[in-house]
Amino acid sequence: MIVITGATGNVGARLVSILAAAGEQVTAVSRRAPAAGLPDGVRHVAADLDDPASLKPALEEADALFLLVAGDDPQGILDVAKGAGLRRIVLLSSQGAGTRPEAYGHPRAFEDAVRGSDLDWTILRPGGFDSNAFAWAETVRTERMVAAPFGDVGLPTVDPDDIAEVAAAVLVQEEHAGRTYELTGPASTTPRERTQAIGDALGAAVRFVEQTRAEARAQMLQFMPEPVVEGTLAILGEPMPAEQRVSPHIEQVLGRPPRTFADWATRNIAAFR
Repeated sequence: MIVITGATGNVGARLVSILAAAGEQVTAVSRRAPAAGLPDGVRHVAADLDDPASLKPALEEADALFLLVAGDDPQGILDVAKGAGLRRIVLLSSQGAGTRPEAYGHPRAFEDAVRGSDLDWTILRPGGFDSNAFAWAETVRTERMVAAPFGDVGLPTVDPDDIAEVAAAVLVQEEHAGRTYELTGPASTTPRERTQAIGDALGAAVRFVEQTRAEARAQMLQFMPEPVVEGTLAILGEPMPAEQRVSPHIEQVLGRPPRTFADWATRNIAAFR
């Protein structure tokens, strides 16, 4: 049995579908059952990572756990997992846990706890998600415009579907134990270039408007804690070489190159119409 936390999210929902289609027994964990339902044969258990004990029913007879960085008690989650007899854990962390641990202390704390456990573990460190572009959807629909900072700074953002496929592989293949995988797209793209890709998929011109750092900071503070905002702006505006590097890990695990941002935009263009 494989337990997937965050089963309604960008990565988790796709991961549940991949594993179910492959014939794996899957338990989907989220605070609420997904409105769109679940694949046939998938069990749903309501639980909250803020309350590790709530995971106990989900972990009954489980062999592996896909864990989000959520809640403030990673050791409590691991204690519940080990008490249930779990053997393997795959943690969805963040690239920033490696490059900027002072700003990404939350995922780093989860990584440290997982590495210190006696479970077989694998850590996934994605960079920025292609799906962060959904934040532009409303202004693209209403104004054919994208506003973002640092318009000409490139980063190799990653398709969440690729993250899900990597997670599915490492959950069922033992050779990935003890490894940390950096997950990126196949090439750096700038916000201006990603705007162009959305316009190309729409078949319509989409204007790019560059925000100041202060404008972007004020917007981000509405839904992100200040340390994460500062770390995110630093990555977006002044990325380290490690944050701009294209990782080979997706291709190594999946045997194919990562998907491009243009491919993501084409598959998700309905959100921007």
